[in-house]
Amino acid sequence: MIKKGMRRQIVLHYILVVFVALLLVETTFLLAIRTYYYDSIYTKITTQISAAESMVKYGVLNGTSANQLKGLLDYFNLEYTELEVLTLKGDILTSTTGFQPDRTITTSDVPEAVGGSIGRWLGRQAGTNESVMAVSKMVRINAHDTYILRYLTSMEGVNKDLLNLTLLSIGIGVVVLTIVLLLSFGLANSIVRPLNNITAVSAQMAKGKFTTRIKGDYRYEIGALASTLNYMADEIVRSNQIKDDFISSISHELRTPLTSIKGWSETLVSGGYDPEETKLGVGIISRESDRLIGLVEEILDFSKLQQNEMKLSMGQVDIKVLLQETLLNIWAKAEKKRIHLLLECEETIFIKADANRLKQVFLNLVDNAVKFSPEDSSIVLSAERLSGTEMAVTVRDSGIGISEAHLARVRDRFFQVDALNGGTGLGLAISQQIVELHNGKLEMDSELGKGTQVTVILPLEDSQQGNARPSNSPVTS
Repeated sequence: MIKKGMRRQIVLHYILVVFVALLLVETTFLLAIRTYYYDSIYTKITTQISAAESMVKYGVLNGTSANQLKGLLDYFNLEYTELEVLTLKGDILTSTTGFQPDRTITTSDVPEAVGGSIGRWLGRQAGTNESVMAVSKMVRINAHDTYILRYLTSMEGVNKDLLNLTLLSIGIGVVVLTIVLLLSFGLANSIVRPLNNITAVSAQMAKGKFTTRIKGDYRYEIGALASTLNYMADEIVRSNQIKDDFISSISHELRTPLTSIKGWSETLVSGGYDPEETKLGVGIISRESDRLIGLVEEILDFSKLQQNEMKLSMGQVDIKVLLQETLLNIWAKAEKKRIHLLLECEETIFIKADANRLKQVFLNLVDNAVKFSPEDSSIVLSAERLSGTEMAVTVRDSGIGISEAHLARVRDRFFQVDALNGGTGLGLAISQQIVELHNGKLEMDSELGKGTQVTVILPLEDSQQGNARPSNSPVTS
């Protein structure tokens, strides 16, 4: 007995479908064969009747009743068939067997013959219980003499042949069902075994063993399922590695400012320092506190984006004003490395956006450019219309650039091209998601050793589409 499961369902349904199909085909076939045999016998008898009737029309049976009956038996006789001559009431007058029982034939073929048609009856013969076919036809000899000719033939031989044919068909059906059963087991196993393997591996993955992989060259949907689960495991391993790297990185990032804050706090508490040293210590504590706040806010922003909880405060934004504010915020950091910040922007480009969030994006991009650019270099921040419906802000530097391998992953969360430069590895991931919330896109193009270009493409405000130029009404962020 097959235990409950997909294998059992496949086998049972497969067998059921084939069994029903075989039953219909064999039943139809056997009925057609039976009809063919029976109709062949009936046709042979009616042909004999028609041939003999044509001779009767020439009056060859005129004479006494005895001669007529004898002539009927001679002309209408058919091999392997008993011929009976009956009255219109069904009484037997004579037969080819010479046996004349004192009885009246009451089967349905006789009334049909009296009615003018050829009567046909199938049944069991009284006394012998033999299966027979009776065919009756009324024959008119002259104006006064009319008889019923009744042919009686045994169907035992035909029925025996049909029985043998039925048994043969059943045997063939059993063989076919056996073959189908074996094939259905093979089909079921080809589906169930891979699924059992996938289920077992999935259970291992559910327990945290993400290095386990589904092995086997599976095809079609099962192969796609196995590939998907293996890909999922790879992504989980990768995410775990990124998470571990992030925890390590963020721990380092948090430890550095905390160490400075704690050190200077203890130093200042001990007292005995002049005002200049105290001012220096307080300044360090303030800067490191701001750094900590920035790290925490970055993590909180990413968490909001991941949970779709970040809300945008949309309004009209003057891109030029926003970029000017961005450069002013980053100017002091660039000045330390003697990096020149250049702004190239049309006078009036307005978009509908969240000014603070876009400023966060541009600050991150320009800050990255400053961080990875050499001293005495230049960073260009430009804005222009691309078409009647879009505009682009580009940050272009001549820094260290990004390799092709890293360029594909640089926008992944927690990924850092150079961990020595600090940071959480969330800046670009957050920037990209903010840009996507504005129905825009962020594109990057970089060549190792030659610099990087980052382009933010955003939709123009409706009034700006078609290169319309509204009045200059900057909105501060």
